[in-house]
Amino acid sequence: MRLPIIKHVVEFIEKNDEDYVVESMDLLEDLIEAKGIKDEELEVIGELLSNLSGALEVHKDVRSGTPKKEALNGFMKRVMGSIDS
Repeated sequence: MRLPIIKHVVEFIEKNDEDYVVESMDLLEDLIEAKGIKDEELEVIGELLSNLSGALEVHKDVRSGTPKKEALNGFMKRVMGSIDS
């Protein structure tokens, strides 16, 4: 997961609508099942899905009143904590 990408997607959601991100995720999830997709391509799609999903989580925290910077930092701490476990 890349914090700059998550931050950018959160800003996109704020300007537009989270439905765009959800629909993009649906498309990427469907693409995974396409014939001929290489392992490297699957890794890129997986990374994009992780970043988009993270942005949705951060946006949910921001909507519930958490300042954006705090929501981003909290999300990354949770991610790093789950990796360390």
